[in-house]
Amino acid sequence: MKRSRFLMMAAVLVLAGACSKEEGATPATDTPPGPPLEAETRMNVSYGPDPQQVYDLYLPAGRSAANTKVIVLIHGGGWVEGDKTDMDSVALYLRQQHPLHAVANINYVLADSGVTKAFPYQFLDLGAVLDQLDAQHQELQVKPEFALVGVSAGAHIAMIYDNVYDAQDRVKLVANVVGPTDFTDPYYIANPMLPLAMALLTDGSAYPPGTDLARALSPAWQASAQTSPTVMFYGNTDDLVPPSNAYTLDSVLTGFGVPHQLTLYPGGHGGWAESDMGDMLGQISDWIGQYLPVE
Repeated sequence: MKRSRFLMMAAVLVLAGACSKEEGATPATDTPPGPPLEAETRMNVSYGPDPQQVYDLYLPAGRSAANTKVIVLIHGGGWVEGDKTDMDSVALYLRQQHPLHAVANINYVLADSGVTKAFPYQFLDLGAVLDQLDAQHQELQVKPEFALVGVSAGAHIAMIYDNVYDAQDRVKLVANVVGPTDFTDPYYIANPMLPLAMALLTDGSAYPPGTDLARALSPAWQASAQTSPTVMFYGNTDDLVPPSNAYTLDSVLTGFGVPHQLTLYPGGHGGWAESDMGDMLGQISDWIGQYLPVE
């Protein structure tokens, strides 16, 4: 799955100075004594034994365990390629828009020619990051509530984690940019390579015998009334993730009464007009402000 060009567009918007700042947070009663904490950047923080299990963490000035919630970025790349650096410009944009939030930009272990499987391990990698931030929240002075912002495969990882693995309800918002939602879609079923792709990407032994993997790995089939508010963006001529996937998830979330919004832009799997990229990032920022507010 090829990467979208919205990352470069985000950099353009950042350099153009598109940044409307958040209001100051109410002082927290459990803020550590002494002067306010300074901003801090921690690069390549390890969360597991694999060299790919690292993330970059941007901690804002004046943070506290009572107020400072976390935006988590998850890159795309078809589950087999990509890197957190692909999301650097988005991280910068969101840090400018939300200077009172922490931002974590993560890597996960990529699938490798069927030897290293993507599923369920990439979902578990995301969970390991959230677990570590939760366990260290007093040291870091962050509040373990999260918005997940994923692109393509990263959006798929975010949605499955939210629907299947977030038993503690720590995820408060998912931003889904061109993420696949339904592998039972006729568009995919008609592809004779789908069973092979599923076999190469999935550790079948990690699922109960007889599991319908196409459904188990489809966010639209795993959604429920407990699904987090979801803002979605797709291209109307995408030949990797068809618009029908967008409409399916939109309909499912409507049925469950989950707050959500779907925007389709002219174009394919990214590479949209700069104005559309700006609109998308602005909507993501607005949803963060609404569903992951710093009080």
